[in-house]
Amino acid sequence: MTDQIEKNYDIIVLGIGSMGSSSCYHLSKRGYKTLGIEQFDIPHNLGSHNGQSRIIRKAYFEHPSYVPLLEGAYKNWEILQKEFGEQIYFKTGLLYFGPEDHLLIKGSRRSAKQYGIEINNFTTQEQKEKYPQFKIPETFVNMLEKNAGFITPERAIIAFTKLAQNYGAKIKTNEKAVKWYKKEDSIMVQTNRSVYRCKKLVISVGAWMSELSNVSDFKVTKQILAWAKPKNWEDFTLKTFPCWTYADNSSKGMFYGFPILPSSISHDGYQGIKFAHHFKGEETDPNNVNRKVSKNQEGELLEAIQKFIPKGIESIHTSKTCLYTYSKDDDFIIDHHPTNEDVIITAGFSGHGFKFTSVVGEIVTDLVEKDNSDYPIEFLKLKRFSKNSI
Repeated sequence: MTDQIEKNYDIIVLGIGSMGSSSCYHLSKRGYKTLGIEQFDIPHNLGSHNGQSRIIRKAYFEHPSYVPLLEGAYKNWEILQKEFGEQIYFKTGLLYFGPEDHLLIKGSRRSAKQYGIEINNFTTQEQKEKYPQFKIPETFVNMLEKNAGFITPERAIIAFTKLAQNYGAKIKTNEKAVKWYKKEDSIMVQTNRSVYRCKKLVISVGAWMSELSNVSDFKVTKQILAWAKPKNWEDFTLKTFPCWTYADNSSKGMFYGFPILPSSISHDGYQGIKFAHHFKGEETDPNNVNRKVSKNQEGELLEAIQKFIPKGIESIHTSKTCLYTYSKDDDFIIDHHPTNEDVIITAGFSGHGFKFTSVVGEIVTDLVEKDNSDYPIEFLKLKRFSKNSI
């Protein structure tokens, strides 16, 4: 370690990815002297937020308890867009295809009914007429959530970070936090470059949470994203093709995808139809990830997608990996650290978390400011696990 200097901040945020960048933005906007420390570049493709697009939806099949947080997220995405001056949320509508008894359908309907979210059912014939790109079994339920769409994650993180800097936050990149510890009435953060002092600490390091939080049992998995060349490009453009989800009882999880994004929106320049399989992939070490996607893995994914988009996809031309990080029950963790009330951890978002980014930063700031939030987050606190451990 070189240049060992103690520097004082109100708040230090470790990890300037999804939740960390939002936390820096909200904290600095409320006037806190904030330091953000990121071990890589901002943004980067080594964690969970890479990949050009993330679905946002309110009819939350995972559990209705998330819907009030989504109401706040939608509001905050609109505020961020206006403040940054670029579109980040794209309303495309979201199709749901699946058997009546599948969680994707049952859970979405439950949340929609409880919170009055508009979901429109349509018949097989209407599906064939409106969305001929798909071949859906006639026994499946067909639904559309018209106010759903996607968020551009890299653009969002850039927006949060730049606006945080405008509000006075300091951002350090390519600097790795090594450890943190309590010293008198402060928290000390040691990195590979320096030592910093703060009153409160936010740990939001995604797949590296177990290393820095001293809270164990997070599982990290490698997930595959793919972009494919369509046979007819115009059938899948942003103006003609919505986001979609598809599930059946013979496959784990669900499949999902996006329209083709123009180069002006695509952060990484990948072109084509993006799709993926949402399920727990191969467990991995975030510091030693085999990021190569085999031809066999691409082939299995393509074969699954072609069953219900049989005429649209010619071949996969690009594939890449991202990381999922799971808590023990697959729900988020947003809470004070079990051994230090001045430390806040946000973790376990991967797979369904990015859409909440804009509101998680607000919640973190509430926890810093008043130790709680007006948002209903009791179900995300650590006390749901025995002995304050997961």
